[in-house]
Amino acid sequence: MRDLIRAEFRRLAATRMWVGLLLAAAVIGGGLTGMLTLAGPENFDPPMPGLDTEAGVRALLGLLGYTAFLPAAAGALAVTSEYRHGTAAVTFLFAPRRGRVLAAKLATYAVAGLAYGLILAGTAAAALFTVTALRGITLGLPDGTVLMLIARIGLAMVVYLLIGAGVGALLRNQVTALCVVIGYLYMGETLLMLIPGVNALYPVLPGGATAALTDFTYLADAMSQEIGSAPITLLPPLAGALVLIGYALAAAAIAVVLPMRRDLT
Repeated sequence: MRDLIRAEFRRLAATRMWVGLLLAAAVIGGGLTGMLTLAGPENFDPPMPGLDTEAGVRALLGLLGYTAFLPAAAGALAVTSEYRHGTAAVTFLFAPRRGRVLAAKLATYAVAGLAYGLILAGTAAAALFTVTALRGITLGLPDGTVLMLIARIGLAMVVYLLIGAGVGALLRNQVTALCVVIGYLYMGETLLMLIPGVNALYPVLPGGATAALTDFTYLADAMSQEIGSAPITLLPPLAGALVLIGYALAAAAIAVVLPMRRDLT
């Protein structure tokens, strides 16, 4: 098993996509957070609470959750590339026990997702604290709480990469998988929140569970006001984390079970 994991890491390091993904984590975490902090949420259109309030800090950090389509797309791309280029069939010829191979791939993707999340969280924290210090702003939450919220977002990115891998294993077609992952996470859940009745499902969807981790209610409240429905109540942070873990386990099961039961050609 150790040799299979080592081989998967070599395969991973040989592709440019993962280098680009980690650079994107730094750009999104540090760059996006830095720009939003520099501009000030109170200057947005429409305005949001300032960073000197608890609501303002949670709102800004919650926005990071809406960049989850990127690691999800990377997971889908990694799995579908195996089918597109036929490398999975070659791998299974050398290691016929598919379960071990797929478990090694999944472990490798999880580590890649963790690296993405750590870079995203680290650069976001550095940008937030640096820019607020330069602006002379005292954050509306204690530093320890802010770091904990950022860490939760970083760990959530591992889940999204695994979800993308599960979608890739399910659909196999690269373009279709990318469209589904990006379309759903970027627009799908937002559109669902506009449908009365259906928006009640939002708290148990991946985006709603991620929002629960930072108590990011701004978007859900805005959508409820738009359609004139009752406010959407998010899950407690722990429940949101459990929902995300459930999605990760389901995606992992799909990524392992389906390739074991289907022809790779």
